[in-house]
Amino acid sequence: MRPLRIVIADNESIIRMDLKEMLEEAGHTVVGEAVNGQKAVELAKKYRPDLVIMDVKMPNMDGITAAKLISAEKLAPVLLLTAFSQKEIVEKAKESGVLAYLVKPVKEANLFPAIEIALSRFGEMQELEKELEDLKHSLETRKILDRAKGILMDAHHLNESEAFRRIQQYSMAKRISIREVAEAIIHAATK
Repeated sequence: MRPLRIVIADNESIIRMDLKEMLEEAGHTVVGEAVNGQKAVELAKKYRPDLVIMDVKMPNMDGITAAKLISAEKLAPVLLLTAFSQKEIVEKAKESGVLAYLVKPVKEANLFPAIEIALSRFGEMQELEKELEDLKHSLETRKILDRAKGILMDAHHLNESEAFRRIQQYSMAKRISIREVAEAIIHAATK
């Protein structure tokens, strides 16, 4: 595992100290420590860590609420720690965007596989979001291109392939994207 930058949030200093020691011995850097969820969110925004390890039960703002905020802003994957393995807490953790879950006391043998799972799931989510954005952009471009082809077909009595070929030729001649040509056609037609 590559060295990670990690934020730890737990209101118990002994737990933070033990986690920090385990993580640093494994070559990771603890960039921030928090005693409550609110501070954990602030540190996640400030440092953009590779991972946030956070307790569920903390004062001011609990770990599940903080995890929701961190996940919503896509700041970092969250690994939740708790002394409780109740079904209700596990369900709330899943809904909050937590990517892995450990029951205290934390053992090194469980910690590092949980970290790898959280990082892997976070990477998969980022890839899916990128694919979705690419698909949205592609669909928007397709709609714009279809509209521009329709305008050319009506104005110059062309069929669809001829209209597309004209847009494509203009795009190559002017060294601009097909989408830019289509947008210019639409803009000119709506003036």
